[in-house]
Amino acid sequence: MALPLSELQMPDPQRVYATDGTSLATYTWGELDAPVVVMVHGFASNTHDNWVLTGLERRLAASGLRVIGIDQRGHGRSEKPHEASAYSLGTLATDVETVLDTYLVDTASYLGYSLGGRVGWQVMIDLEDRIDRAVLGGVPDGTALDRIVLEEVQAHLDAGAPITDPVTASYIELTERVPGNDLPALLALARGMRNDAIIAHPENAPQVPVLFVTGTEDTILEGSRRLAEVTPEGRLVEVPGRHHFNTPASCGFRDAATEFLTSERG
Repeated sequence: MALPLSELQMPDPQRVYATDGTSLATYTWGELDAPVVVMVHGFASNTHDNWVLTGLERRLAASGLRVIGIDQRGHGRSEKPHEASAYSLGTLATDVETVLDTYLVDTASYLGYSLGGRVGWQVMIDLEDRIDRAVLGGVPDGTALDRIVLEEVQAHLDAGAPITDPVTASYIELTERVPGNDLPALLALARGMRNDAIIAHPENAPQVPVLFVTGTEDTILEGSRRLAEVTPEGRLVEVPGRHHFNTPASCGFRDAATEFLTSERG
């Protein structure tokens, strides 16, 4: 009998505790002595939805990599704080560092999508000697989640008020699509990220090779282009006909990410 999608290829989570005590769910595939790639999902998603359902974790493990997947705080099987102070770009990047330390990984590659891409940009800056290359999918410059009308979401939580802003409504729909999502936690994350921004400037860019992968129908494509242009070893792959939410499942994304992450290290 085939496994249901909710259980497809998911090992039991291995717990890692962040510097503030938040419990993070992590998962591993591949040989213990293989080169490591850390996979970090997008907003309102998780390791299972972004990487297991798309088959990318199996493909990378079969290509000779050890894969470590992280459910970011506020997502998946990780702890879900409701305080905005628990979320910032720096905090999410430090969570990745803690996972690497716990797994005794000195150097790794990085694969992130959307929010996970933003975190990856910060990880490469904060841990410049530990990340040798990265694939950042669906990531623009600017502030994360800045199109969500926070007041509408709060009113929706407090009194069931309808969401009238169409972009905010799409985020609510995205949140409700994934079982186990916690809207108050994701609202706290959106609040906590409001003071962080990625500035597209060479002085702020990572110095390692970075592959940006974004769909041609994604509204943030121009932001991805700006980041690729200022990154010294950056280049952009545009996936034809794909928007923000269906790019990770595309052959174009999986092929580009796999080729880049498994190519010979210089």
